[in-house]
Amino acid sequence: MGEEEKISELYKDYWDYMIEKNIEGLRSLMSADYCLYHMTGVRQSADEFLKGLDNGTFNYYSAQHDDIVVGVHGDEASLTGKSRVVAAVYGGGNGSWRLQGDFTLRKENENWKFTSSRASTY
Repeated sequence: MGEEEKISELYKDYWDYMIEKNIEGLRSLMSADYCLYHMTGVRQSADEFLKGLDNGTFNYYSAQHDDIVVGVHGDEASLTGKSRVVAAVYGGGNGSWRLQGDFTLRKENENWKFTSSRASTY
């Protein structure tokens, strides 16, 4: 499996773990300095985001992936994933969104780790 394929699989794992609320699984995919930028512009550390997932602030029910594009540049990479997601966040009801995640990654000890993600719609 090539590096691009490995990174594509990490993106799919990321969504599976979010749906399962697998906090430790998600943490294993993130670098120590990971941060998430929500569509609203709010920036959250990994700990803040995972706490919100664990306490029900963020609830993800399904994700169907329309497109995953990976670029590898040595020990750094970028990924743009487009997925149709069903979720309920910040106390709202279930909704369907076409979410685009723009991720950066870094290779640490031979393993790819997400360093940031920026959410938007497509």
